[in-house]
Amino acid sequence: MIDTLLEVRNLKKYFKTNRGMLHAVDDVSFEIKQGTTLGVVGESGCGKSTIGRSILRLIEPTSGEVIFDGKDITKLSKNGLRKMRKNMQIIFQDPFSSLDPRKTVSQIISEPIVLNKLIKGRRQIEERVSELMETVGLAERLINSYPHELDGGRRQRIGVARALAMEPKFIVCDEPVSALDVSIQAQILNLLADLQDKLGLTYIFITHDLSVVHHFADEIAVMYLGKLVEKASAEELFANPMHPYTKALLSAIPVPELSARKERIILKGEVTSPVNLPDECRFAKRCMYVKEKCYQKNPSLCELASNHFVSCYYPLGV
Repeated sequence: MIDTLLEVRNLKKYFKTNRGMLHAVDDVSFEIKQGTTLGVVGESGCGKSTIGRSILRLIEPTSGEVIFDGKDITKLSKNGLRKMRKNMQIIFQDPFSSLDPRKTVSQIISEPIVLNKLIKGRRQIEERVSELMETVGLAERLINSYPHELDGGRRQRIGVARALAMEPKFIVCDEPVSALDVSIQAQILNLLADLQDKLGLTYIFITHDLSVVHHFADEIAVMYLGKLVEKASAEELFANPMHPYTKALLSAIPVPELSARKERIILKGEVTSPVNLPDECRFAKRCMYVKEKCYQKNPSLCELASNHFVSCYYPLGV
């Protein structure tokens, strides 16, 4: 039986604005088994990246619990969190702005090793950096290069190596391939998959590209305006989408074969403001199946099939 490595319970992150409270993440719960990948998808502004950063406490959650390896990290002290972060790392979306332009490849990768005193001795640190570069496919001749001298794919490999330097169990991949060319995207995805098999890593893979996450993730969680609206295994979600928003997202995936193309679902209506949200279905104003009940109370996430959770009063195919 695979153990649960991460469990998120009722996670909330609100931001105070001049017009009221912005609900970036609103009462989100899920769990991830060790050695698996949870893909988190949704349109820009739905709260995907905020979830990842809140789990790592890069931004402090408003409320909720994040149980990692049996410990609630929301209750850890600064020193306790520092120790726990050795097991929890992040790969950022932009492989240029996330790297210090004044440091070489060697300095960037070795920084977490030096700061956390994982290895003592200059030669041992240099050997570890060379090992990490080889692991992520970076040529040793690049060891004294600066980020601006490299292409996007190599920069992102530096980011992966930096995350691996701490020998973590869990990595948040925050849209790690969205800023890269398609051919380079495939290389980075293959690298992440190989590392997962080799090192037993657990991922949250945040993206807006469903075609990518279909082949990379074990489970997929679909977000809309800070809420999870559907969660299931990747195969189940693609074969049997139950939420109207998920079905609309799947219809937008480009299909190269003319005979296999499906009718595109065009969403109409206005996106609800995330500030001072009313207690109604977040998707109601854009849903073609909306009824009066949808405006009365926001539906809860319920298990409608085996390990298939949906937040909808009128789910498709039920």
